Amino acid sequence: MSVAELLPTLRNLSRAEKLQIMQFLIQELADEEASLLQSGATYHVWSPYNSHDAAQKLAALPEEDRQASNS
Repeated sequence: MSVAELLPTLRNLSRAEKLQIMQFLIQELADEEASLLQSGATYHVWSPYNSHDAAQKLAALPEEDRQASNS
């Protein structure tokens, strides 16, 4: 069954049934997320520290905006 076919059926459910569907879907997503992360694995996380190029670009944005406003 496709999403397009599901939506009209979902709209006709009671509030309590909609909440049950939401709880089911949230649990399904949580279970899928848990399987994506492996215990003891190392994952790269981006940090803004030592991102000097990004800082320079952000600092230049207000000046560029002022120049565009004056044109």
